[in-house]
Parts: sequence; C-alpha cells; structure tokens
Amino acid sequence: MQKPENAILYAYFQGLTDPRMEGKISHNLIDIVMIAISAVLSGAESWTEIELFGQAKKEWLSTFLELPNGIPSHDTFREVFRRLDPVEFEKHFLMWVQAITEKVEGLICIDGKQLRRSHDKSSGKKAIYMVSAWANENKLVLGQRKVDEKSNEITAIPKLLDVLMLAGCIVTIDAMGCQTDIAQKIIDKEGNYVLSVKKNQKTLLSDIIGIFEMVESIDFAAVIHNYYKSTEKAHGRLETRECWVITDPEYLSLLQGQDNWAGLKAIVKVKATRHHTKKEVFRYYIASIDEKAKFLLNTIRGHWGIENQLHWVLDVVFREDDSRARSENSAENFAVLRHIALNLLRSEKTTKRSIKSKRFKCALSTQYLEKVLLGAKFHA
Repeated sequence: MQKPENAILYAYFQGLTDPRMEGKISHNLIDIVMIAISAVLSGAESWTEIELFGQAKKEWLSTFLELPNGIPSHDTFREVFRRLDPVEFEKHFLMWVQAITEKVEGLICIDGKQLRRSHDKSSGKKAIYMVSAWANENKLVLGQRKVDEKSNEITAIPKLLDVLMLAGCIVTIDAMGCQTDIAQKIIDKEGNYVLSVKKNQKTLLSDIIGIFEMVESIDFAAVIHNYYKSTEKAHGRLETRECWVITDPEYLSLLQGQDNWAGLKAIVKVKATRHHTKKEVFRYYIASIDEKAKFLLNTIRGHWGIENQLHWVLDVVFREDDSRARSENSAENFAVLRHIALNLLRSEKTTKRSIKSKRFKCALSTQYLEKVLLGAKFHA
C-alpha cells in the first residue's frame, strides 16, 4: 500500500478538526475517515456495516493506517460523524476534488435532492435537503451544501457557488435558482448561466412569453437568432424538441428589470412534443451566452446529467434514500462519504463496468480497492 503521506486522499482529509474531547480519544480521526471511505466504496451503507468492513479488512488497513486500538466500533463511527463539522468536511472534500482535477470545463449542473429517511419524528427534525454541483463532462461531484431547515435552495445555492471555480463554465440551474443575485454571482466568478424560468418569476416569464408571441406575429425569422429541431426515439417513444433563441437587444429591452439580470444576452423557448401522447410542453430560459439554438438546446438537455448520473446513482446504487443516518450531522456527512466514493469510482477508468459492479469488486479485491482509493485523477 502506498504510504499515507503520498496518498492525496489521506493528505487532504488529515487536517480535519477532531470534534472529540482530548483525553477520551482511542482512535485517530484520519483512520476513522479512511475506513469509512473504504467501506462505502465497498458497499457499506450503515455505521454497523462500516465496522464490519473494518474488522474484515483489518490486516490490509493496518498497512497504511496506525489503528492504535484496532478497529473502532459502529458507535464510534456514528458519534464521530454525528459531531464532525459538515462545513469543514465539505471544505476538505472540495480541496481534494480541486487537487485531483486537471480542469473543469463545460457544464456545471446545480440541483437539490432530499435525503428522504434522514428525518426524525421524535425530535421534530425534517428530512435534509442537499444542493450539489455536478461537472457534466468530468463526471464528478464538485461540492454540496445542506439547505437550512427553515429555508430553501435559494439560500444554499449562493453558498455553493462561493466555493466553486466557475471561470469558463456554463452553470445550469432549475427555476429555484433563477434569481438576480445568483446570476450576478455567476458572472462575477467569470462563468455563464442558463437558468430555467417558471412561475416563481411571474413577471419575467410573462414578458418572455409575450416577446415570443409578439415576434411570431410580426416576422419570426427576421429576429430569431436561431432555430433548431431534433427528434429522438428512446424506449419506443418518439419525442421532438424545438428551440428558439432571441438575442436582439431591442426585444430583450422589453423585459421588465432587464438590467437586474447580469450578463443577460438571450431568451430561449423550448417546445417538447411527445408523439405517443401528443402532449406539448413549453419551457423558457434566460442565458448569458449568445449561442446558436442547437448549442443552447444541448446545454439545457445536459442539465439532466445531474439527475441521471448523480441523483439516480445515489438512490439506486448507494441506496441513499434508505439511509437511516440522521442524528445531528450524520446524514450530511454520510452524504459527503457517498460523494467521495462516487468520485473515486468514476475516476477508475481501467475497468469498464457499472458503478455497482465496481463497488462489488472493491469488496472482493483489496488490490482493486487500493487502486480505486489511491488512483483518482479526473480529466475533462
């Protein structure tokens, strides 16, 4: 096993502040963190399973961890991650991701997900909601923030944006993130945005719909920046998508409060037609990029990467919604463990298998687990 000082994962989590009382510490904090990460990589979904993994792999773990008093109990794992500062844990996660990522470019998708079984009725605690940033081309989690219990995604998104490197990237966010201060923050950090506009921005939505209706009634082709149409057949269903983009400053000036939207360069209309049901769905967006309709439609479609490649994997492969970790910071910190594991598994390119199969292989082979644990390097 590679020496800890040469292992970048070990190095970036070694500086975590220990939440335990001095004089009552039997196990090194970094040992606890590394065992937990290794266990989650191998399929562990609870504190008990993390302890069982540690006991089964004690000989291997002792090759790179001190383990002064053997393997911690499941109660120790629970207590440490219950008390560990989640903001600091996420900070170290972010530093590690930045250290192993050569370059982040293309789409950064931001969306929220509820950890459904993290609620605790006895204490009146609601299920927590996490907002994550997903690099669509790199296929990795860039960071996450918990939504305050008495708030919503609007307050968590700016905090997440604060710690991300956005220069040269396009940030996509659903309607909840369509806020003037969020648009401003993205532009200030040298990024661009494509934001979904829905009824939470009634005036903006009404203005955009009105402009497209007016333009269509006058001379649609003369002022439309571009038009693109695509047809896709999947799962036996045929769906057509049409995209229109307006960038003409004369029409954009008709938006009330246009100047409040930093960098606004385009409004977008998308029509999706599902032929098997003959259902038509219209969606509207604002963007800070002056691009052709094909590019913008692909960008909008790309936002679903966070659902298909992050949230779905967390639910189906990591069984996140079934997790009973919930006391104090447990649920939030266990979510970070899953994100670390997912990034490590995505980075392992030599095995052309699913994430589920890679986790199973980690459980079977300490040689492969060691390779995944130490070999992280992400490429755009």
